[in-house]
Amino acid sequence: MIDYRQAGFDDADTALCEFAVKLTMQPGAMGQQDVDSLRQHGFSDEAIVIAGQVVAYFNYINRIADGLGVDDEPWMGTETIGREDWHARKGHGYG
Repeated sequence: MIDYRQAGFDDADTALCEFAVKLTMQPGAMGQQDVDSLRQHGFSDEAIVIAGQVVAYFNYINRIADGLGVDDEPWMGTETIGREDWHARKGHGYG
């Protein structure tokens, strides 16, 4: 849940996660090379557009929830490691 790089994903799924993390953490740094990377891993243009929309939607919803002070769900593990640590781990190594 915290680090996809340790989940044993195949190269295509790892590339998709890299795309999602970069779009979340560094949207201004996104470029053609990011789209091309997904194409090289077999993603169609339609799949890339859908991936971008899903990532953007979740970023939007998270910002609304954070901005309005909505509490995290219990499954997020904040009771175990603490809210600040959990949020810090989400983007570990990025941004």
